[in-house]
Amino acid sequence: MSALLPYVQLLGRGPGRSRNLDEAEARAAMDIILRGDADPEALGALLMLMRFRGESAAEVAGFTRGFRDLLADWRDIGAGLDWPSYAAGRSRGAAWFLLAAKLIAQAGAPVLLHGWNSHQSEKASVTAGVARLGIACVTGPDDAARALRKTGIAYAPLDTMCPRALDLLKLRDVLGLRSCVNTCMRMLNPAGADATVQGVFHPPYRELQADAGALLGQPQMTVLKGAGGEFERMPTKPVALFGLRDGAGWDDSVPALLDEARRLSADDFGPDALPALWSGALHDPFAEAVVLGTAAVALMTLGRAPDHDSAMDLARALWTDRPREVAAA
Repeated sequence: MSALLPYVQLLGRGPGRSRNLDEAEARAAMDIILRGDADPEALGALLMLMRFRGESAAEVAGFTRGFRDLLADWRDIGAGLDWPSYAAGRSRGAAWFLLAAKLIAQAGAPVLLHGWNSHQSEKASVTAGVARLGIACVTGPDDAARALRKTGIAYAPLDTMCPRALDLLKLRDVLGLRSCVNTCMRMLNPAGADATVQGVFHPPYRELQADAGALLGQPQMTVLKGAGGEFERMPTKPVALFGLRDGAGWDDSVPALLDEARRLSADDFGPDALPALWSGALHDPFAEAVVLGTAAVALMTLGRAPDHDSAMDLARALWTDRPREVAAA
């Protein structure tokens, strides 16, 4: 009998008899999966039943705790802000949010970026972007801790940080649909940072991730709908925010910064646009508004500014004072 069978049965017994997993059940199921004790047929059934029912906050929290057990060595490496990046590239332009992350590091809050991104063009590539911006691409917790001490920012690719999680993400190629694992990666916070910022592609996930964060005991958290699912603020429209403040549910909104119609994915910038904007060689008010607006919401999450106007003022000051040369990672 498959070790996952009891959990598959709970999810799939039929109308009036099936239910979502509670947090303890979800964690137990993920422990079975991560030990390699799950039959592939049962694993696929579990993930797709959860997809069909709609994953619950308890299931996301339970799965996430299972992944965190694999990453115990990453805890307490000195990250002040957790910044997951798991968006696909089909609707992505240049990864301007990486410049916002650099501004947050400049403000004295060490930033751990982590992620994996599929279907990305070179101009949208996060891994290419961090290399061009001098952000260290780290291979383990000791490496990450050194980079955070040295430059205040590091990027941990999922394939080196947690290969088993990447294997589960890639089941989308087999099953044809995303699974709860995508949501869990946004919740991962491997370093246990007090603050986390997260993007979603589909708006209902904003509340789901906030509720899962509360179950996980996350103190500060902001979730927004961003381009391709990244934490990246669209500057031409008001943006709704969801999350946690001191562990309690919270929501807010921030206003449009520009009065123009333009999509984040509509630019024709090449792969060198990120360092060019940072250095001042490229001048583009829209891209700059993306960077400053995204940084402002992150600063609010960290408690560095009491309101949006103050956060924008601080982001502009950081932008003005940024060291324009891109140092080697």
